[in-house]
Amino acid sequence: MTEPFPYLILIGAFAGGLVSGLTGFGTGITALPFWLAATTPQLAAPLVVVCSLVAQVQTLPAIWHAIDFKRVRPFIIGGLAGVPLGALLLSYVSAAMFKVGVGVVLVVYCSYMLIGQVRVQLKWGGRIADGVIGFGGGIMGGLAGLSGPLPTIWTGLRGWGKDAKRGVLQAYNFSILVLALIFQSVAGLITLEFGRLFLITLPGTILGAWLGRLLYNRLNDRRFDTVVLVLLLISGFLLLFSFFR
Repeated sequence: MTEPFPYLILIGAFAGGLVSGLTGFGTGITALPFWLAATTPQLAAPLVVVCSLVAQVQTLPAIWHAIDFKRVRPFIIGGLAGVPLGALLLSYVSAAMFKVGVGVVLVVYCSYMLIGQVRVQLKWGGRIADGVIGFGGGIMGGLAGLSGPLPTIWTGLRGWGKDAKRGVLQAYNFSILVLALIFQSVAGLITLEFGRLFLITLPGTILGAWLGRLLYNRLNDRRFDTVVLVLLLISGFLLLFSFFR
């Protein structure tokens, strides 16, 4: 083990926990740049899932009041159906090119929304559209671990307040993460080495999620939207950077 190894793991865990505590998503896009510099993708992938679940469980009681199960149900049903399909598509679709496509969409969309300060609100589609978006997010999650961006953009376009968005994203992501953990366990990714790394990440994840939740309480709807768009924009650039480096 090189000297910076445990520090990169811990810093990534803190950063991922902070973003997840603040927005209800984003552990992977924040922590992976640190973790992939210190360990293998086979260890980093389950670390993202488990640390995301730790942050989600830690902040769930505080956001529980905002979770409308009627509203989130179509997203969850669609997402759980989409994850296995996305995993099957891995054999037929280039995950690298898929990430590039998603990265381009995120960069263009978020740049336009941030620079133009445009606030579009869609009133059509209802629960059927919500289920389709959840299904698409599930496919993206199974294919490339990107379940969050599509529902995040959609909840913004629906014009919901920050609590309504956070409630949907947290409940949706938690459900997808549980299914992902089951798939990873069956695939044999939960090993003793993973367990050792998880113990390193635990204090950073817990502290980061706690601080993120405190910051969330200080944001109004407008600032929350801006934070989410900035994080999605960073995610898009990271996806493009990972392809071209």
